[in-house]
Amino acid sequence: MTGRRGDAPASGEQHRLRRDGAHGEVQATLTQLAAGIRQLSVGGIDLVESYPEDRAAPMGAGIVLVPWPNRVRNATWSLHGVAQQLDVTEPSLNNATHGLLRNTGYRSTLVRDDEVILAAEIFPRDGYPFRLDTSVHYVLADDGLTVRHLLHNRSADAAPVAVGAHPYLTLGDVPTRELSLRIAADRYFAVDDQLIPVAEYDVSGTAFDLRAGQPVAGLDMNVGYSQLRRDEGLSRHRLTARDGRFVELWADADFDFLQVYTPHDFPRGGGTGLAVAIEPMSAAADALNSGRGLRWLDPGESWSLSWGIRYGRDGLQELPV
Repeated sequence: MTGRRGDAPASGEQHRLRRDGAHGEVQATLTQLAAGIRQLSVGGIDLVESYPEDRAAPMGAGIVLVPWPNRVRNATWSLHGVAQQLDVTEPSLNNATHGLLRNTGYRSTLVRDDEVILAAEIFPRDGYPFRLDTSVHYVLADDGLTVRHLLHNRSADAAPVAVGAHPYLTLGDVPTRELSLRIAADRYFAVDDQLIPVAEYDVSGTAFDLRAGQPVAGLDMNVGYSQLRRDEGLSRHRLTARDGRFVELWADADFDFLQVYTPHDFPRGGGTGLAVAIEPMSAAADALNSGRGLRWLDPGESWSLSWGIRYGRDGLQELPV
């Protein structure tokens, strides 16, 4: 079900999906602006931080990050030896952040009760002289939401690309600080004052080792991870309540990196509070400069990659440590 264009609020047209699932009714609301996830619930249990439809996504909540996630140092990079200057979209750190479509309205190319495809083009511009077709296919599952990204290079030359997303996970009415966060990753990135990676370390023995789970209340993080552990080809990362219920973010093998962000000033209910973003990324921060995880699509080439969010009740299965 979709809102009428003439009545579209600040976040654009609202695509409201529903289906019956194993844990009750599954619902999601996707926005025209940045193809964002504004709401997701299973059996009445909210799985992402929501926000009013008459405002843009706070702190990038739920938006799509393409053709790069995270940051580009000083908004500059080199293409075959020629300097490229992007717009500075993070003035406080002099970086370009979260790609080129975070302020773009996507168009719907398929709308059904339980799925929607949202598409947007990237046109050549200063700092990124390529043309790409991009789309996001949201499909409700019995226990949550599956997200499939598709990129197609319409340029005459190979184009550097990466994909990310920025969901903030939650678990119904359980206060975020009472949840435990488990991240299945063996290495993390140390960053400089611009939050750009400068080194990579094993998480063992550090405060960034979340493989066995840590209480969210004690976390203050904006950290990138690599060397993700996989279970049947998927990386899996969870927020778990004391009663064993969990919300899990999973991602396929193309998402080799992850960002974990725990702001204490996320806007919520007229005030602010602690929130947890678990961001799947196909490339590391500053990949346009480092090349870490960056993919070059040949002219006419397409690339598809998937991730999702699911709800469960057992919460007892342990990831290897």
